[in-house]
Amino acid sequence: MIKIYYFTSTGNSLWSAKKIAQIIETSLPADVCELYNIGALAQSAVSQKTDIVVEADAVVIVYPSYAYGLPLTVSRFLKNAVFKTPYAASFVTYGSSPLGTQGALRRLLKKKGIGKMFFGDIPAVENYLAMFGPPKAETVKRRDEMQERATVEAARAVIERRENRVCNFYPFSALVSWLFSLGVKLFYKSYRVGDKCNGCAVCEKVCPVSAIVMENSRLRFTLKCEHCQGCVNLCPLRAIQFGRVKFNTPRY
Repeated sequence: MIKIYYFTSTGNSLWSAKKIAQIIETSLPADVCELYNIGALAQSAVSQKTDIVVEADAVVIVYPSYAYGLPLTVSRFLKNAVFKTPYAASFVTYGSSPLGTQGALRRLLKKKGIGKMFFGDIPAVENYLAMFGPPKAETVKRRDEMQERATVEAARAVIERRENRVCNFYPFSALVSWLFSLGVKLFYKSYRVGDKCNGCAVCEKVCPVSAIVMENSRLRFTLKCEHCQGCVNLCPLRAIQFGRVKFNTPRY
């Protein structure tokens, strides 16, 4: 049994998680892969005040880099998880650079008593439109191809049970990630919803941490928001804006 834990907003990490599972099950028919949503597990652990038991022959973690660091939900998941596995592989999807993201994850994992570990990077399309704006079509195509190649290699690393180490000391990365975590507590107040919103609730359904609630067919952002931009990118009517993303801005 191989368990794959993923955290995703616009779908980059989920795509890689599914692809890794597909390749493993095709290459090793005797192995079964199960996928788990980190966002849902972390929320359940917090609300029920219980640990998350992660037990499998191998564990795979796929998640995005947020401001050179771990998404808060991924960090909470790892802190609350009890690992019962001889092997764990971690893969971070990123648009610009993951910098010290994997180092931050390694600091948490090395306390969990896992014998063998592997850390890999998966380039993907930059979807933080609030800072970088919408990507060009040729950029999306190139980055999609890069993601597919890196994901195939990630699956091979798991199949072969490769091991490696990453540096876990990146002061600049830690500083930027810390500042971002402070900003997240305020960012949710700056989202704007336009008149185009028809209450379809797509944003509520895709939010990985259930930070959006619908009230009288209008959405409301709550303090649980992790600023993942899933709602901004996936709103079918482009009715949500934040920062550089206006109502008419193309989405990823």
